[in-house]
Amino acid sequence: MKPSTVPSALDVDDIRSHFPALRGGTAFFDSPGGTQTPTSVAAAIGEALLAPLANRGLVTQAERNATSIVEACRSALGDFLNVASQTVVFGRSATALTFDLSRAISRTWKAGDEVVVTRLDHNSNVQPWLIAAERTGVTVRWVDFDPATGELSTDAVREQLSERTRLVAVTAASNVLGTMPDIPRIAEAVHGVGALLYVDGVHYAAHALVDVPALGADFFVCSPYKFLGPHCAAVTMRSDLLGQLQPDKLATSPNTDPERYELGTLPYELMAGTTAAVDFIAAIGGPEGTRRERLVRAVEAIDEHETDLREVIETGFAAFDDLTVHSRAARRSPTLFVSVAGGREQELARFLASRDINAPASHFYAIEASRRLGLGDGGALRVGLAPYNTRDDADRLLNATADFLASRRP
Repeated sequence: MKPSTVPSALDVDDIRSHFPALRGGTAFFDSPGGTQTPTSVAAAIGEALLAPLANRGLVTQAERNATSIVEACRSALGDFLNVASQTVVFGRSATALTFDLSRAISRTWKAGDEVVVTRLDHNSNVQPWLIAAERTGVTVRWVDFDPATGELSTDAVREQLSERTRLVAVTAASNVLGTMPDIPRIAEAVHGVGALLYVDGVHYAAHALVDVPALGADFFVCSPYKFLGPHCAAVTMRSDLLGQLQPDKLATSPNTDPERYELGTLPYELMAGTTAAVDFIAAIGGPEGTRRERLVRAVEAIDEHETDLREVIETGFAAFDDLTVHSRAARRSPTLFVSVAGGREQELARFLASRDINAPASHFYAIEASRRLGLGDGGALRVGLAPYNTRDDADRLLNATADFLASRRP
């Protein structure tokens, strides 16, 4: 990234120059499913693989390289999440990490206890808890959201809490509607009954400044491939919980934290790519200050840019009688879930793809949310924004949608 001291407006042309995938002319609105990759991330992955590399240690250069990669990645994610680096656990995916932790957390659950999940969440923050509840005989309580507004209120969570509640699982941002519940207030309510709060931050981390202590989350999981990094995930948890839980592990694996949560040899190349992704974002915030300070400025500039584009697209979609935008929460990410009259979402997605515009249609694993909205298992078209999207991308999307709707009218 070229130097900048005040990123009050995003230099999108400069950002785009780092993404080879954009050179083909496709407009990518599929970032909620994974962003495109900058050259620095790919280079970091390649360099890690091509340099001497072995299992971690301090004797050989290959061992030291592996150790350095792991330490750098934990440090980068610590800055990104505003947590101590030793509380960061690395894993294959948010789903895998949540399954792993659900087994460890539920070891002490017993019949009569309760776990709370929501209809707004991605299934990765629902099914692991349902399975754990079934295995331990625990009661499951559901939190609904308002399909008219997309809001999931703190009161709705509070109504499902009791002295028997052991854990509440909730998203910090819906991956389909973009809704951002008030996590700090939810955390206060959850902790008020002595329960734990497990927060799915996968979509949130791509669009908001993450401050896990300020959120009040006991656990917070995210996936670097949603914020310009490689396909992997990380979870952070309160340091006291890190030492208390008993995760499944090999008898010969380390008993130190956080290593005892990480199964087998770590993917060093992906960890190197994750560090590069955090550094790429931080560079948008200019050269001055700590990495965390640069991340704060970068995320602010990115949010302003993505919100402006979201509003352009929302205004354009509002002019189409055949479209319904279900993303209506007061506070939400730059993500739109859009249904088409006659159930033609898949048809529209294919039409857009023929114009080199990527905006797929599905339930995107938020199956309960899709059903609650009356969209069934087919879901809707999802339009998501990333730092590399432009006003031209937005205009192309709107023009192509207009052409599709016009061509289908009697």
